[in-house]
Amino acid sequence: MSWFAENFATTLIVLGLALLAAEVAVFGFSVFVLFFVGLASIVTGLLMAVGVLPSTMIVAFAAVAVLSGVFAFTLWQPLKGMQGSGIAQSVQGDFVGQTFVLASNVSPFLHSSHRLSGVNWKVRAEEIITAGTMVEVTKVDVGELTVRAK
Repeated sequence: MSWFAENFATTLIVLGLALLAAEVAVFGFSVFVLFFVGLASIVTGLLMAVGVLPSTMIVAFAAVAVLSGVFAFTLWQPLKGMQGSGIAQSVQGDFVGQTFVLASNVSPFLHSSHRLSGVNWKVRAEEIITAGTMVEVTKVDVGELTVRAK
């Protein structure tokens, strides 16, 4: 127990690094809670090592709690913005460009069905297209083909 008391600052720094590693490795930097507590533990350990804070358990808990709150308040929005910075892209499916003859009428309010590649697809269009018309697939969603007259 005396080793722990003598190396309390180092223990906090190692604990902080372990929390940061767990946040990245296990949660993929998606939760942020372990990141804030780990960062606060590292800063508290450094402040104790330098002598700014006394090396006691109560001071360590208080400093980690306060610093976690400060880090969460200041870093939440920038980190959340970094997380959602992916650009939404339309996926170009294999069926886009495929052509076939409609078996029944299709309109924005009337959907049809077409079997393609062993799957029954719901066929929709943004205009009225009559049965027997050659159509081209312009967009593919889950279980749904959007077509236009060719």
